[in-house]
Amino acid sequence: MGGILLVDDDPAVRDSIGAVLADEGLRVRPAKDGAEALALAEAERPDLVLLDVWLPGMDGIEVLERLRERHRGLPVLVISGHGNIETAVRATKLGALGFIEKPFTIDGLLDAVSAALRRGTAARPQRSDESAGSPPPPGTQAAPVGAVAAGPRVRQKTIGRPVVGAGLGLHSGARTGIILQPLPVGSGIVFGSVSGGGKVEADVANVDSTGYATTLFRDGLAVRTVEHLMATLHAYGITNLLVKIEGEVPILDGSAVELCELVEQAGIEEQDAFLDTIAVREEVRIDEGDDRFLVVRPFDGLRVTYELVYPAPVGEQTWVFTMRSVDDFRREIAPARTFGFVEEIRALESAGLGQGGQLGNFILIGEQGIVNTELRFPEELARHKILDILGDFYLLGAPLRGEIHARKTGHATNVAMARRLREAARGALR
Repeated sequence: MGGILLVDDDPAVRDSIGAVLADEGLRVRPAKDGAEALALAEAERPDLVLLDVWLPGMDGIEVLERLRERHRGLPVLVISGHGNIETAVRATKLGALGFIEKPFTIDGLLDAVSAALRRGTAARPQRSDESAGSPPPPGTQAAPVGAVAAGPRVRQKTIGRPVVGAGLGLHSGARTGIILQPLPVGSGIVFGSVSGGGKVEADVANVDSTGYATTLFRDGLAVRTVEHLMATLHAYGITNLLVKIEGEVPILDGSAVELCELVEQAGIEEQDAFLDTIAVREEVRIDEGDDRFLVVRPFDGLRVTYELVYPAPVGEQTWVFTMRSVDDFRREIAPARTFGFVEEIRALESAGLGQGGQLGNFILIGEQGIVNTELRFPEELARHKILDILGDFYLLGAPLRGEIHARKTGHATNVAMARRLREAARGALR
């Protein structure tokens, strides 16, 4: 019941948009044509409809008219790659909340969906089978009181000298650089624009989007694809650093190896101050259905288990990583590269994203298997998911002491859990 009804006759579009929304913790029900859409709307009463204009048989405008007749107040966003101003006006007059023109950005799509869901919830009366006391969606529940506490203190660190790196942005495709500069005690990790246009702290409160990558945003400054760098800083224990980039952290070879080399080139400088770690004292869990979950438990150190499950040809992969030293990270996790599927990459490109993806900086998977490279590890995809987890959880602002166990989850769930832990940690840290 509820969720998002996605209506598009192109299976690649349904799969790619569905994956982005699912990664945000949203339930998506696909429909290939108008007839199937109307039947699903009747049976499942969605919270939002994403409706393509160009559909076989019954076009999107006719579907919109019928939805208006049968489901008054149901939010609908109309999507089209062939639309024009007349179509947009007609859709709006029929009650559509908005009109999204292809190609669109993932951030633009997520913003439109989020706004539509908020407006739809406010406007729609509560259904008879909805309880006012129903639990909030995943990622919004508070962690138990006492679930986290201040752990052993660690020495604050920065880098010894400024260093510069360069590469392509994975999604923008633009040539982009990265400058790392030391910061004094208590500064935290801060991202800034090379051109001087504002700053945004590496804090889970500033996460703006988690579609395919983690994006930070504050005061007009957006910084994309921060997770590999944050994982590297996590492993090296860097707590105070200024990172200057222009929009997006370069993807490099799709892994964190070159970021490790950049930090080592700069050198590590221990500072005359300490920082509380965040220690997990009780289990905290997010269950998302379909056997998807993320749980953190008490552990004397940091351990991450990831269970990756995809249809053939990928199958299942599991890896367990215990962070005993930076050498462990350097050897087991840093070399694991970003991966994507052929149809997914095509859909990203049609949306104006993935422009920096080249055959040398990610693992490309087709119907018969990997098509562009050899795996560095048999479990490289699961290891890369651990790389993402280490990066997303470092947005807590301090190292975590605990065990993380994730299955079939992504950036959105990582960030939801980090927000829970951060809220539970308020008042517990010095």
